[in-house]
Amino acid sequence: MNSSGPFASPLWYQYQMCAVAPYGFVFYYGVKVFNLVVGTPCNGLVIWQIAAKKSDACTSDVFIISLAVLDAYFCLMVPTELLNSLLLDDARIWYLQRFSYGVKDLGVLFLVCVCVDRHMAVVHPVLFASNQNNKIRTGISVATWAVIMPYALAKCILGSRSVNGVFSCVVLFAFAVMVLCNISVIWVLRRSVAGKEVMHPAKKRALKMVLTVLAIIVVNYLPPVLMPFASYYSLMEFTCQIRISVYSIMDLSCSVEPLLYITKMECVGGRGCGCCVARTPHCINV
Repeated sequence: MNSSGPFASPLWYQYQMCAVAPYGFVFYYGVKVFNLVVGTPCNGLVIWQIAAKKSDACTSDVFIISLAVLDAYFCLMVPTELLNSLLLDDARIWYLQRFSYGVKDLGVLFLVCVCVDRHMAVVHPVLFASNQNNKIRTGISVATWAVIMPYALAKCILGSRSVNGVFSCVVLFAFAVMVLCNISVIWVLRRSVAGKEVMHPAKKRALKMVLTVLAIIVVNYLPPVLMPFASYYSLMEFTCQIRISVYSIMDLSCSVEPLLYITKMECVGGRGCGCCVARTPHCINV
């Protein structure tokens, strides 16, 4: 953070060089407020809806609730971040902020788990049906948290630059896996109705959901894929416009993902079951 003097408030656009183009930070803070107002209650609703289920649980629920908890925590950090970024500039609070950034950076791994689970349900239904034990998915979820927490602590203590390479690799991996999973699901659903004049309504809903999720994945997670190409931009362009906009778009997933889940619950009678498609027995006969 740069200030104009030892007792001055921190610059809201963070760096002196950004004074000529601060609009990326306007977008950034707007997304933060949107996540606080929309993302926090939506993630809370997702957590409550999954926790309140007594039956008809989806195999992906353990991943979805972990993602919702992570996103809710990130949204709840917004007041602290705004206060520190715009007024206090306290180094101790920056440690907390960097930790929340680290948690959010690798939260996409839970979305990868959901997409792989739904991919198995549609593309390999027999194998999926024989492996519906939630102990396996709980173990995967614990392992994912075991990856996220050390990364977040490293970013908190050592700073963002210490984990930039890890972040780029994880985002590239996650983006590729999620896109491939969704494309394969679309391919199977389309092939299952080949030669038929009308697609079954349940399959049509599932196909719409997959296309929607694929669009969200591309919008939210394609921009971070461009981060490794930072050397092609000037320092001012990358710092003040590209990087801050990329992080803002990725942060929007905190609100977009629970909104999609809630919308899906409404569309299929309250049986929201994940990222790619709804659970097979209720929504689509693979």
